[in-house]
Amino acid sequence: MMLCDAAQVADGKLYILGGGWSVTGPDPAPSAIAIKIEVDWHEATASHHWELFLIDADGKEMGFDGPDGTRQMIEIRGDFEVGRPQGVPVGTPIDLPLAINLGPLPLPPAARYSWRFTIDGEADETWTLSFTTRPALATA
Repeated sequence: MMLCDAAQVADGKLYILGGGWSVTGPDPAPSAIAIKIEVDWHEATASHHWELFLIDADGKEMGFDGPDGTRQMIEIRGDFEVGRPQGVPVGTPIDLPLAINLGPLPLPPAARYSWRFTIDGEADETWTLSFTTRPALATA
């Protein structure tokens, strides 16, 4: 997983623009998350569900009040299933690239956040991307 300015998937590859940052802001800016999943051979034909959640430094899920007053959590979900490419040796993991582009998120400045990724409800400590928002600029 990598934080970047923009990402896309084409021909089974990830194309990343401005990748590898961990500090942003303080003003909201578009961003993206580039993910490469290695699907085990025996899992290749099964359906899988993934989820991505934004959490704060205390581990609480981030959200914003919507126009109707309801709390909207910052989370993204999807499903995937990969086939076994012809000619690939049995037992070879199958690559699955994902590009998740986000609009500007109005996150408070001078704070720490993390994107937490799960597949089929399971998480791994390495499936987390953390970043910091810069302090607000002083106004004259």
